[in-house]
Amino acid sequence: MGKSPKVCTETETDYLYSEPFRSGCSTFIQDFQGIQRAEVSTTLKPNISQVEIAAGVFLRKCCCLYHCEAIALKIQKVNAGWNFMRSSPSRFPPRRNLWFERAMAGLTLVNLGLVAFDFAYIPWRDFWFRNFPAVTRLYDPIKGIEPHRDTETYLSTVDTLEQELQQFGLESVQVQTRLQDLRDRSSELVSTNPFAVANKSGTLERIKNRMREHVFGQRRGESAKQAFATFWSKENLAQRGVATEQKFFNQEIRPLIAVNYYRPIGENGEFVDWFWLVDAPFVGIFALEFIARTFYLSRRYQSLSWLDAMLWRWYDIFLLLPFLRWLRVIPTVVRLDQSGMVNLARVRTQASQGFVANISEDMAEVVVIQVIDRFQDAIARGEISRWLIQSVNRPYIDLNQRDEVQELATHLVKTTVYNVLPKIKPELEAVLRHNIDMILSQSPAYQGLKAMPLVGDLPRQINERLVAEVTSGVYDAIVLALEDKKGGELISQLVKSFGQNLATELQDQRSLQELQSLATDLLEEIKVNYVRRLSEEDVEGILEETRQIRQIR
Repeated sequence: MGKSPKVCTETETDYLYSEPFRSGCSTFIQDFQGIQRAEVSTTLKPNISQVEIAAGVFLRKCCCLYHCEAIALKIQKVNAGWNFMRSSPSRFPPRRNLWFERAMAGLTLVNLGLVAFDFAYIPWRDFWFRNFPAVTRLYDPIKGIEPHRDTETYLSTVDTLEQELQQFGLESVQVQTRLQDLRDRSSELVSTNPFAVANKSGTLERIKNRMREHVFGQRRGESAKQAFATFWSKENLAQRGVATEQKFFNQEIRPLIAVNYYRPIGENGEFVDWFWLVDAPFVGIFALEFIARTFYLSRRYQSLSWLDAMLWRWYDIFLLLPFLRWLRVIPTVVRLDQSGMVNLARVRTQASQGFVANISEDMAEVVVIQVIDRFQDAIARGEISRWLIQSVNRPYIDLNQRDEVQELATHLVKTTVYNVLPKIKPELEAVLRHNIDMILSQSPAYQGLKAMPLVGDLPRQINERLVAEVTSGVYDAIVLALEDKKGGELISQLVKSFGQNLATELQDQRSLQELQSLATDLLEEIKVNYVRRLSEEDVEGILEETRQIRQIR
């Protein structure tokens, strides 16, 4: 038992029954029910608190009118609509959760950016190494990248040579020893290809081509080992100049050697990669959020099991996978759209239309072919004969005290008599005149009458008069029968008797077999022609017409 309704004062009662208040209440209820029915976008989510306040004010003003059945019914509708919006998981998340949704959407976007950077780091490492070496110093250990000992030793030997040239000169024993060491290391560099581990064999080919072109003046046809041996010789340095050769090596050869690296292979047969340590905190946060959402949904909606609650946001599972990380673009886009940070309504529209354009032809063909196949199966099973027998023997069930068959037949007859026959009367007279001429032309008496003198055109006039009288008489008789009540009943009996006798005659075995064969062949032809015509239609053109119609609306 609830509390008794509040008793309004006379002034309050006059106000509540006044036209302005009733009009305002009606407008509020219509707007509220419109929000309830509509698929409201995320931009309206912050206004829910305003709707709740307005609903509370409305209920407080109407609290003293619960004795009025109409007002009570409206209040119940408002409460039901508000409860529906509160309970619907896809509508109107409370405002306090909006910032949480945006924070999580931003976190997934950051994680997706890290994943994309990790995927692109190895192919773009040369760019980072040359332009932003600090990035490679920070991220190389995460990818397990180490300096390659052979190429690093080679560059260290060149640096040592430059120092010895400055201290001792080209003719010194130290320099000659260092040049021999470089010639040996260059030959080993070309033979062993230390660039293969980093998948940079093409870089080694570029180094050899540049060295051959510098020493011999051509990229092909000479030995790369011989080119290095000549370059690191005392005669070449003396002839071309030490400074010139050092400048060439530092500008053309050193950058290509410096980008090489070594990446160890783990026990699983894959390259060492520690990115999972960077990704683990994100996965942990996403896992906690996923479990919390699952628990919340399963408790809020008692009919949902834990598995159903997990599948409610199935796309979040991609955030937890340590493999196929590029699939995280799906939950990231969905979260950005749900949080209102981006609006993907137009993208969804175009995607759905593209999907429809791809499958509409196949779906239409399948549906139509299945319907036609069902008709063919029904014909093959003898459904037509059973229907004809049942239509003759079973009593007719009248649902609305009207004989629709009689009314349809009467309507068709009246339309034919009053509208169609007057328009085709000249054609009917021409047909009758032709038939009468054909019949009379075979009569000897009529031929003799035409051969008599002074008769002239009298036979033709008699023929036309006869045709006019016959058509007019028949038409007047039909009109008179329609306007007469007894005549209408006779026509109805005629139509009914015609249908019954037609159904009875069609039950003949030969007629049924012929009808089934013809109907099956006709449906097969319709199926083939429809599918061919559908494949020739422009589905994109149909979708364009649909978009134009929506814009007009």
